Amino acid sequence: MTPAPPTAPKLPATKPVDTAKRIRTVLWALLAFIVVAGVIGYAVLTAAKPAPTAAAPAADAQLVREDSHRVTTPATEKAQLVEFLDFECESCRAAVPLVEKLKKEYGDRITFVNRYFPLPGHRNSGTAALAVEAAAQQGKYQQMYTKMFDSQPQWGEKQDSQAALFRTYAQDLGLDMAKYDATVAAEATKDRIRKDIADGKALGVTGTPTFFLNGEKLTLNSEEQFRQLLDDAAK
Repeated sequence: MTPAPPTAPKLPATKPVDTAKRIRTVLWALLAFIVVAGVIGYAVLTAAKPAPTAAAPAADAQLVREDSHRVTTPATEKAQLVEFLDFECESCRAAVPLVEKLKKEYGDRITFVNRYFPLPGHRNSGTAALAVEAAAQQGKYQQMYTKMFDSQPQWGEKQDSQAALFRTYAQDLGLDMAKYDATVAAEATKDRIRKDIADGKALGVTGTPTFFLNGEKLTLNSEEQFRQLLDDAAK
């Protein structure tokens, strides 16, 4: 008897190909590749990109304005020294004796100019600037300037408003108090100080005191260096 031929092995049944599904899968894979490649490319370009340079000063920024406080008036001006200051700044207060000495030595040749730059971290520096400006409107800028720095240990670094204390300083100076109060509250006075701050920021001021000699921002290391710079500028 002839043996039966071997039975062919059964192959698993194949499912019909879903062409549309396969196309969708390929498209999604391609899209994912494009997105990933784009992200990597952006990261590479960003890493290679040079760091942004500091913004140029605003076109309308001015180092000295018509209403800036000139605290020396030389007959023949050889140079200008501009100081951006904060009445609550301890470094500004520490610099006062030297600045006053330099005014006496160079004030006949150099115009010393003060500009307001109250720092946001000082709760009462803006209030102090308003008080000083209100006094300035009555011809007592230097007197209130001196009083603020002399009394800074008393009111500096406090979190509650010192406006009432500053008002007593105005009274001690014999100011017209109705005019003083109106000037402190006036929007024009606040704008005057805001303009100083805006000019300072545009010119690269980030802290106080910051000095500019004939338009050049100074990096000071010692009194001797400061004095030499003034000597050179006053010739």
